[in-house]
Amino acid sequence: MKLPRILSALVVIAMTCVTAFSTSPPAQARAAYATIEGTGSTWSQIIVDQWIADVDANGIKVVYTGGGSSKGRKDFSQNTTDFAISEIPYQGQDETGQADTSNGRDFAYLPLVAGGTAFTYQLKVGNTMVKNLRLSGETLAKIFTNQVTNWNDPAITADNNGRSFPDKKIVPVVRSDGSGTTAQFTTWLDKAYPSIWRPYFGKTGLTSYYPKKGDVMIAQSGSDQVMNTVSGFAGDGTIGYVEYSYPLDKGYPVVKVLNRGGYYAEPTQYNTAVALTRARINTDKADPNTYLTQILDDVYTNPDPRAYPISSYSYMVIPTGADDPRMTTAKRQSIADFVYYSLCAGQTKAGPFGYSPLPLNLVSAGFDQIANMKKADPAVNLTDRDVRSCNNPTFDGKNPNKNVLAEIAPQPASCDKQGEGPCGTDTGTNTPSGGDSSTGGGAVPTDPAAGGSGTPGAPTGTGAGGGAAVGGPPGSGGAPGAVGGPPGSGGVTGAGGVVSAGDEAVYANSTTLEDRPLDSKTFAWVAVFLLVALVLLPGLVSARVRRRGDA
Repeated sequence: MKLPRILSALVVIAMTCVTAFSTSPPAQARAAYATIEGTGSTWSQIIVDQWIADVDANGIKVVYTGGGSSKGRKDFSQNTTDFAISEIPYQGQDETGQADTSNGRDFAYLPLVAGGTAFTYQLKVGNTMVKNLRLSGETLAKIFTNQVTNWNDPAITADNNGRSFPDKKIVPVVRSDGSGTTAQFTTWLDKAYPSIWRPYFGKTGLTSYYPKKGDVMIAQSGSDQVMNTVSGFAGDGTIGYVEYSYPLDKGYPVVKVLNRGGYYAEPTQYNTAVALTRARINTDKADPNTYLTQILDDVYTNPDPRAYPISSYSYMVIPTGADDPRMTTAKRQSIADFVYYSLCAGQTKAGPFGYSPLPLNLVSAGFDQIANMKKADPAVNLTDRDVRSCNNPTFDGKNPNKNVLAEIAPQPASCDKQGEGPCGTDTGTNTPSGGDSSTGGGAVPTDPAAGGSGTPGAPTGTGAGGGAAVGGPPGSGGAPGAVGGPPGSGGVTGAGGVVSAGDEAVYANSTTLEDRPLDSKTFAWVAVFLLVALVLLPGLVSARVRRRGDA
């Protein structure tokens, strides 16, 4: 036998084994996918678009168009889409008196991602961009109600510890469309600064449509257009509100907002996670109109010095009716598998994209919501789809009641404290301010997405990551609050009830959607065969060469 024939035979055998293994029938056939369509939030769109690109390689086709949360909820109610994404639930009636309901279509809210509503701006001193602006909530409220109108206002100077800015008109940029970002912003204004907001708005409560008043304020449709206006050639003096991912993507600065702990904080994934440990979640399953919706009053007043005050969650609206006119088994399967990826492996990308991963209790609740689709259609395959296969940066592998991301969040730098600084480092970079050795502030923890659990620096006595009592005070850095109890600094959502994962401990591991048992077994056997081939091949070649030499 010629040497090339030996090599050819081995290659054929290897390819045959690979083909045999890779085409082995799965233990349970998965339903075919069908393209699904959705509209809604631009606040969430950057991360949603990334998830869509990720699952496309697996054959899941998702078409998502922004347009704002109000449009998303309306399209879903009119049966023109398969899902919606919104920062706020159906309101019953919108600002114009029109119905804001699902119009009888059965649905469920599904927590999708967390994040901070950021205030991005363009402000130049001469030709130099200001990249470390600080503002209190009161100053922001007055800017967006036309009470603080110039960048040299004494309130802005005070927020920046005496640093003054040029005599330049402030141009607020707001949303013109029905927006969940606007709703979250105005909810905060109504709760935190009612004496400023309500006289301007003319009534109490939130609105999805920002009330533009005066000739200076600019209204734009969609977060991308707000961002483009602020960052544009004529944007000097502007300030707008968008999800943190937009300025991060654009390389633009954001305002550090004064929190109740007395520090100016940026909406990084860590500061958002800390803030949301005080979120309350409605746990009344009897009412789908409110189940899993967020109550953020305590988030706004979170006294932890790391907390970013305007932090919140975004929700997917999914169809759950057995007779839903748009649903087929293939579409339900597409929604289920897209959501599973988003809640698990997709959450590892949240931080780098300017969002914050969901805590375990909300991921568990999301899995329960997807189970409703199988109740509507038993043909939907949910095999190997449970919370134990999630690799999420907030999960602790041994303690389901911990929010690891909140626990390892770095303490603020001393220059971020009210009356100090400001810090000289740029904002909008997704990294903490530079700290000093006395505070330990600004220490960058090990990337949780990489499985690390680095311990940031902390002021003396806080014991960051240490053994504070369960349900300890915010900022203690200790153990989280008990499930259903008062929120601790590192805990999952507390007061008002949390969604328990049950009595059995839930363990997170590195398994993702793509890691099915069949796949791992298949390629393990292929790897073994190839290894054997590599070991035997040199011997065969050597023997053949010796035989030829003897001849």
